[in-house]
Amino acid sequence: MLLSTPTIELVVLANFFALSIAWSYVARNYPDLNAARFWRASSFAAAAAAAASLLRGVVDPLAPIVIGNGLMILACCLALAGIRRFHGRSVPWRASALILAVTVALLVVFLEIDDDIAARVVIVSLAQIAILVWSAKELRDARAAGPSPGANLASIMMVIMLIAQSLRAFCAFTGIGGPISLVNFNGTQALGFLVLLFASMMVNFGFLLMAVDRLRSEVAALAMIDDLTGVANRRHFLVRLADACAYATRTTQPLALLIIDLDGFKEINDGHGHGAGDACLRAFTRAAQARLRDSDLLARTGGDEFCVILPATTLNEAAMVARDLVKTCRRTRAHWNGEQIAMTVSIGVAEWSRDVGLDFEMLITAADQALYAAKRQGRDRLALPELLPAPIRAPLPLPLTA
Repeated sequence: MLLSTPTIELVVLANFFALSIAWSYVARNYPDLNAARFWRASSFAAAAAAAASLLRGVVDPLAPIVIGNGLMILACCLALAGIRRFHGRSVPWRASALILAVTVALLVVFLEIDDDIAARVVIVSLAQIAILVWSAKELRDARAAGPSPGANLASIMMVIMLIAQSLRAFCAFTGIGGPISLVNFNGTQALGFLVLLFASMMVNFGFLLMAVDRLRSEVAALAMIDDLTGVANRRHFLVRLADACAYATRTTQPLALLIIDLDGFKEINDGHGHGAGDACLRAFTRAAQARLRDSDLLARTGGDEFCVILPATTLNEAAMVARDLVKTCRRTRAHWNGEQIAMTVSIGVAEWSRDVGLDFEMLITAADQALYAAKRQGRDRLALPELLPAPIRAPLPLPLTA
């Protein structure tokens, strides 16, 4: 009796209803996680499928068999849709509708025209196998971009489900395990059903782990972003600079650093208000990002101080970038309360060397000293570290003119 079909269906109903509540909570509290809505719908569909299947032997078998198995196939399709939405892909509505329609049509045929329960088991198993193969492939492709414990767990459980479904179909087709009735499966089929139930629950736990990892990554990313300007903050800057110095040490590729300070920022705040100062910071950020490469990192490291990491960039190249930023800032205006506020910047430029090695603080100090030199020379310009060989400094006239 413990392995009877009604008993198993009750367990399926209870478990998937609990999962649907869990996914409802996730979807409500994290509305940007679109996949949660599909996984919630998948759990509801599976619970409804189990509820419909409980009516076997009570009402005409057409409804519980067709509706129950159809809802279970729909649940699998919705789980696949959730995987694709989780990774930013489109929902395969047409393919899902085709699989569902073909499965339902064949179930009707082998119920109304040729009543063959073994054939129905094979049909439902093959439909779920097709969706499981597709889902496992989606997870495998996503894992190629980076490790994911949740995706690994879901993939392993899907392989187990594939094996269980294949064995169920084979046993039903060959008659292994004995006859199958409308209300009670034989022991082999019931055991396979229990394995599928366990594996499907673990797949959902894998999805939950994927969601947790995604949310944790988003929180970690937010911790590395400056709220006001949207660029990297000081923490992110220091991590990237340490990595860049380590890479330069291994490869001896050039690396340059810019430290940028908005001139007269205190006067802007005092004369126009802190809102105007914020507008200037955002305006400079937009202008600077438009002049930098994708591989460069712009970070706000203080109130009005920015830094730019320039990988694979020599000192002369970095000076040209700095010159361009100074000119760009001169042309930039921050709009605040109907006013256009002009800005200028001072920039210190420094280049990584073997003496710096992994000590990125030395590189920051060199660029900082150059920044103070630019301010002493009148601001609105760039400057290089003072202790550089003359051949490097000669092509870079100071002060900078427009």
